[in-house]
Amino acid sequence: MNEWEAGPEDDEAGAVMRTVVRQLKLWREIAGLTQAEFGAAIGYGEELVSSVERGRRIPRPEYLDAADEVLAAGGRIAAMKEDVAEVRYPKKVRDVRRLEVEAVQICSYNNSVVDGLLQTGDYARAVFSSRRPPFAGEELEQQLAARLARQEIIGSTTAKPLFSFVLCEATLRRPIGARMVMREQLERLLDVARLPNVDLQILPLSSEENSGIDGSFRLLKLKDGATVGLSEAPLTSRVFCGPKETTVLDMRYGIIRAQALTPRKSLNLIEKVRGET
Repeated sequence: MNEWEAGPEDDEAGAVMRTVVRQLKLWREIAGLTQAEFGAAIGYGEELVSSVERGRRIPRPEYLDAADEVLAAGGRIAAMKEDVAEVRYPKKVRDVRRLEVEAVQICSYNNSVVDGLLQTGDYARAVFSSRRPPFAGEELEQQLAARLARQEIIGSTTAKPLFSFVLCEATLRRPIGARMVMREQLERLLDVARLPNVDLQILPLSSEENSGIDGSFRLLKLKDGATVGLSEAPLTSRVFCGPKETTVLDMRYGIIRAQALTPRKSLNLIEKVRGET
C-alpha cells in the first residue's frame, strides 16, 4: 500500500505527525518489537515502518488500526486517525476546506473546467493528469483524494451552505477524459443542480457578454458576515479578504449570473449536451 509523503514545509502537518510518530514508536518499544517485527505483525515492510516513524510518510487509517490492535493500545492509536486524515491533504486544500465549512454561501464561476466541488472522480483524475509537468503518482492520488473529500460539504446531512455555480458552456463541451467520463460528469451536474440549496447556471458561448473572461474565481460568505475571494492562476493562488477586492468580485459575480441562463434553462442545456455526448 502506497503511503503519501509528508510535506516538510507544512508546519501544522509536521506538528501532528511528530505527535503521532512519538506515540507509535513509544508503543512499539513498550511492546519490545523491532521495526521489522512490528512491520511483519501489521503486514508492512520494515522500510515503510521506518519511514512512518521518521515522519517521512503519513500512515493511512488501516495502518493505525493494525498498529492499535497489534500493540494492544486500546484505541489510543486508532483515535489519532481523524487528525492524521486531516493533514494528509495539502495545506492549501485544508485552508480552503475550513473556509467552506464556515461559509453560509459559496459562489463560483469557472470558465475552463467544472468546479472542483462538482467533479466526478474520473473527471477530476483526468484534470489532474493533464497537468504539465505531471504530478508524481502519489501526489496525484493525494490531490484527487483531497478534492473528493471537499465534496462532502454538498452532501452533508448537517447545516448546508447555499451554493451558486456559474459554468461557462465551454466546460460542458471541452472533452476531459473519455466520452463516458464526460457523460458521467454531465449527469453529476444534473443531479447536483436539482438539490434545493444549489443554483447552477450556464453562461452560453453564444452570449456576446461575458464579464468573467478574466478567469475563474470563488466567493465565500462566512457566518461572521465576512466575505473571502479566491482565485487561481498558474503556479499561484490568491485569497482576497479586503472589502475593496471582495466588493469588486461580488459585483462581477452578480453581473455574470445576470448574463447566464436561468437555472431551468441551464438544466435544459446540460441535458442537450449530454444527449450529444
